[in-house]
Amino acid sequence: MSDPLMKMWISFGGMGALILSMVLIVLSRYKLKGILSGIVAFIAYICLIIGGIIITLVVIGGPSDA
Repeated sequence: MSDPLMKMWISFGGMGALILSMVLIVLSRYKLKGILSGIVAFIAYICLIIGGIIITLVVIGGPSDA
């Protein structure tokens, strides 16, 4: 697999982590109560941090030469 194609799939993974974190935060704030809400929110914030780091690294890496 070429480097630009690998970078594309990694960025899709980062975007997926950001979308998952958004859904989990909404779920934990409006649908869940108690300790389960805290656990889901913690997982969501971990996904948010990981997704943000991945997207930042992909953007800083700039365009890749094929």
